[in-house]
Amino acid sequence: MKTLFDTNVILDVLLDREPFSNDASLLLSKVEQSEIIGFICATTVTTIHYISSKALGAQAASHHIRSLLSLFVIAPVNRVVLENAAASKFEDFEDAVLHEAACHAGAKYIVTRNMAAFKNSKLPVSGPNEFISALESLTSTKG
Repeated sequence: MKTLFDTNVILDVLLDREPFSNDASLLLSKVEQSEIIGFICATTVTTIHYISSKALGAQAASHHIRSLLSLFVIAPVNRVVLENAAASKFEDFEDAVLHEAACHAGAKYIVTRNMAAFKNSKLPVSGPNEFISALESLTSTKG
């Protein structure tokens, strides 16, 4: 299940942002256990480094980046992704870039807490809690 995680979901875990961190942590553990093929956008990596270095310090930020790079597939941002994002109907360019990177990398789902920003998505978009429920539903029908 190739799933791109929005920056806000990753930050929920790294910064332990309650009440969101529990669902986000569960999803990241599913990536770690290879139950989900997790993707993050290349721009997510730079944003996370910037925000986590401000909140936690440079050493912790570098540690988090190394962990993310070992855990996630990186959805590249190139000229085609940027051009498609600029031509999209997304209101926020950063969200458009994330969406286009997901599409070009082959992700099939996007998980975000900002679902309204992805109303023009070509991919199914879920909040962390809804995505967990969908995964549990799939697991129970297989068993």
